[in-house]
Amino acid sequence: MPRPPRRSRFELELSRTVDNLRTKVCLLNRELENRQGVVGRLELLLRERLERIDSLNSKLEQLREQNRRLDQENEHLAEMIQFEPQLDAAMLTPK
Repeated sequence: MPRPPRRSRFELELSRTVDNLRTKVCLLNRELENRQGVVGRLELLLRERLERIDSLNSKLEQLREQNRRLDQENEHLAEMIQFEPQLDAAMLTPK
């Protein structure tokens, strides 16, 4: 049986280079997958944060509107009290 032809130095070096590059590709693919996972988690956190901000802004607007209505009611009641006759101590004592 004939022996398989010996590989030249160049072929051996080329084979090692190819193996090293395959290893690098595998490592880079792993790193890319990890980073994509991190990006996905960050996007999810960002969506949740934006939803929370929207919710809080909505609640803030509702509270501002409630305060505005209460201020109007307060002003109205203050006007009503201003025009009522002043009661003195004599009027408040039982007869």
